[in-house]
Amino acid sequence: MVVGLRNFTERVGDGAGQPVLNADNGEELMHVESGVAIVLGNHPPESPGTLFISTKQVIWLSDVDRAKGYAVDFLSVSLHAVSRDPEAYSSPCIYTQIETEENDADSEGSDSECDGTLDLSKITEMRLVPSDPSQLETLFEMFCGCAELNPEPNDEEEEEHNWIFSADQMEDDATGEDNSEWHFAHNPSHSIGQSNGHHDLAQPMLELQISDERFEDAEEMERNSGSGHT
Repeated sequence: MVVGLRNFTERVGDGAGQPVLNADNGEELMHVESGVAIVLGNHPPESPGTLFISTKQVIWLSDVDRAKGYAVDFLSVSLHAVSRDPEAYSSPCIYTQIETEENDADSEGSDSECDGTLDLSKITEMRLVPSDPSQLETLFEMFCGCAELNPEPNDEEEEEHNWIFSADQMEDDATGEDNSEWHFAHNPSHSIGQSNGHHDLAQPMLELQISDERFEDAEEMERNSGSGHT
């Protein structure tokens, strides 16, 4: 998958045509909106074209130039919102932020020309301006629905780092050595932060810091103290 905005010229049909979708990957067309201008970064708006929203990506195709079109996968759209603030942009639009392969301080959505050619790899903002502003809510809902179909692929990583232990794992740990602090923290009969019997909360950590030599000294002092009371 190409991260970020990319050129898209694969069309079928007469006239402006329609985008070629990846049917083998289960991609389906969800919405078509004509008369939509596209604004990339701080560049001037392109002439109106047709917006296609599929289950996988957002595609804009020019109505006047069959060789001009752009697409971005929903996995690369990090934010989308309805913008009606004239101070943010002169026309009501769908505002999106796009993740790029070089999504760092060197990537700027406003200064993205290279030798006079638009460098799509540095475009981090895109606005879609429909000729009919009343369609903004419909477009926004389509964005939301299709974005939910494309969750971030990090579920496995979260499971690997999930700090949840099964009852069997806790039972196995209970049979090991030096587990007094584990039992203390996970004793079901006591809430976290309360003391366990007459021991305070810091006692298990203090016990781990006591050396064997200090144990021997303590035993010797106890014997001497006992012999002094006979």
